[in-house]
Amino acid sequence: MQRWRGLEDLPGNWGRCVVTIGVFDGVHRGHQELIRRTVEVARERGLPSVVLTFDPHPSEVLRPGSHPAQLTTLRRKAELIEELGVDVLCVLPFTLELSRLTAHEFVHEILVDRLHAAVVLVGENFTFGAKAAGDIELLRQLGRRFGYVAYGAELQGASVRGGSAAGELLQGEITYSSTYVRSCIDAGDVAAAAAALGRWHRVEGIVVRGDGRGRELGYPTANLSTHAYAAVPADGVYSCWFHCASRPEQPLAAAVSVGSNPTFSGRERSVEAFVLGVTEDFYGQHVALDFVSRLRDMVRFDSLPELVRQIDADVEQTREALGAD
Repeated sequence: MQRWRGLEDLPGNWGRCVVTIGVFDGVHRGHQELIRRTVEVARERGLPSVVLTFDPHPSEVLRPGSHPAQLTTLRRKAELIEELGVDVLCVLPFTLELSRLTAHEFVHEILVDRLHAAVVLVGENFTFGAKAAGDIELLRQLGRRFGYVAYGAELQGASVRGGSAAGELLQGEITYSSTYVRSCIDAGDVAAAAAALGRWHRVEGIVVRGDGRGRELGYPTANLSTHAYAAVPADGVYSCWFHCASRPEQPLAAAVSVGSNPTFSGRERSVEAFVLGVTEDFYGQHVALDFVSRLRDMVRFDSLPELVRQIDADVEQTREALGAD
């Protein structure tokens, strides 16, 4: 898959293409279906498939400080999109100047003049242009004028019935969306998030030095420094798969604590992973955690022996949840 940053370096012989557009944060099941359809149409027509996305998130440019929790890093998003068979990922820098393009200007300058779109596929709720004034109907109208065909894909969803850590918010008929996945993660319902994503939710970060308490208790942890906007699950203890560059051959089982360490009167939220059966110091490595299941809430213990007994139980539950040796 080719990866473009902006539209300045298009190949000189660039012809027509099939395009889909969106932020695609999380690349959830709905995104996947839209992207797969884009690839199918492109192959049917013998044209390259293009995913047009934006960085940074438009919300951060339009309303600084309102950036939603980020489900996937840009690198992870690119990896997931490539797995779907896309020919080109074009990351368009989202700027105030871009945000001020009218819907007509966006279509003419980007889709027509630069990308030479033959087909444009978007979700049926897609909006574009300054103040989100453009919708799928306008996209179709402009297509008849400029010589492309536009399709609005039906949104994907499922039925959710009870048993959700997020309560009523995640029950009933749901539509797959980045907002829905964030609500699952905010509630600590990583199982519901995984159902919408089609894979486990991943949090990435660099391992940094902690306060060493885990080692003193017999459970040394890898402490992750995550991106400021990372969608970190609600406070609690989770079973996770731990990925690191030093052991690329397979993920490692880990019991992960998310929270402020109330037993030690902690104030800063942290993500700490105890990797089962491994003594390696992962300091300085870029690692990733795939959140598989939630084991319990974060609670305060009255004594260290009580805390250690609970950690013993957490580790055993993690082995069972992951089928780890």
